[in-house]
Amino acid sequence: MSGASGAIRPAALRGELRLHEPMAEHTSWRVGGPAERFYLPADLDDLVMFLGQLPPDEPLFWVGLGSNLLVRDGGIRGTVICTRNRLKNLRALAEDRVYVEAGVPCGHVAKFCAERQLDGAEFLAGIPGTLGGALAMNAGAFGGETWPWVERVVTVDRHGVLRHRGPTDYTVGYRSVRGPVGEWFAAAELKLVRNQDSAGRDKIKALLARRNETQPTHLPSCGSVFRNPEGDFAARLIEAAGLKGFKIGGACVSDKHANFIINTGAATAADIEALVLHVRDTVRQQQGRDLVPEVKIVGVAPVSGAIE
Repeated sequence: MSGASGAIRPAALRGELRLHEPMAEHTSWRVGGPAERFYLPADLDDLVMFLGQLPPDEPLFWVGLGSNLLVRDGGIRGTVICTRNRLKNLRALAEDRVYVEAGVPCGHVAKFCAERQLDGAEFLAGIPGTLGGALAMNAGAFGGETWPWVERVVTVDRHGVLRHRGPTDYTVGYRSVRGPVGEWFAAAELKLVRNQDSAGRDKIKALLARRNETQPTHLPSCGSVFRNPEGDFAARLIEAAGLKGFKIGGACVSDKHANFIINTGAATAADIEALVLHVRDTVRQQQGRDLVPEVKIVGVAPVSGAIE
């Protein structure tokens, strides 16, 4: 058990509800204050039951691997639902289709598909998050994106109602997905391309080797902080502004990849958010380009001029 008040299980639910759970344990930056309530569903059916018991005005947040999330030091008011290793069903449906629940890490999806000689999902090996997060932001890496491979999705609303939807229900762009309000991705069916060789596994190995060479994968970060502006790269703009190695408190712009902000060991969420703001403002002043954060910033106690 963890969390300041231990762990409890409400009647009839099979998951685990923790009170005052430190979010630093659930984000890849290793920072963040406590969540008032933190629920680990046993599976999708249990999640449906839990949502059906929530008050209609309860603030609700979702977290998978916490790799695209900055939780402020004051923590999160309301309930956080963690899908990582909870919504974990991953199975082949047909010759060229797989069913993946939202809590499955993207790297596992890539490997699963490659082992079954299904091409198209290799790029997911470069995304340090879960499929749920990849669906929510049309995550991409190494030239691939999530939604071109989506056949349909399963969503859940705050009342626990499940719905099946297709890509036409969403407006999908670069790192952007807009769809029905008040629904979250619970699972997806991916349609891939059948191949008869093992090229997929070789491609994944090459992509991971490239990632390790070009990104600070051994240090706490959120992955890429900013979207690439049209016709350019955020990392190039940040480096051109002379910001590689720039620090605020324990937060530092990576020397290896300028679009990564790393926690050097003692960073607070306020340090990281202040550095995100400084990078954004400096690039705007020096390069005349507006960088849009990929990272989602949530929680209490924003710094002055915080990103909303």
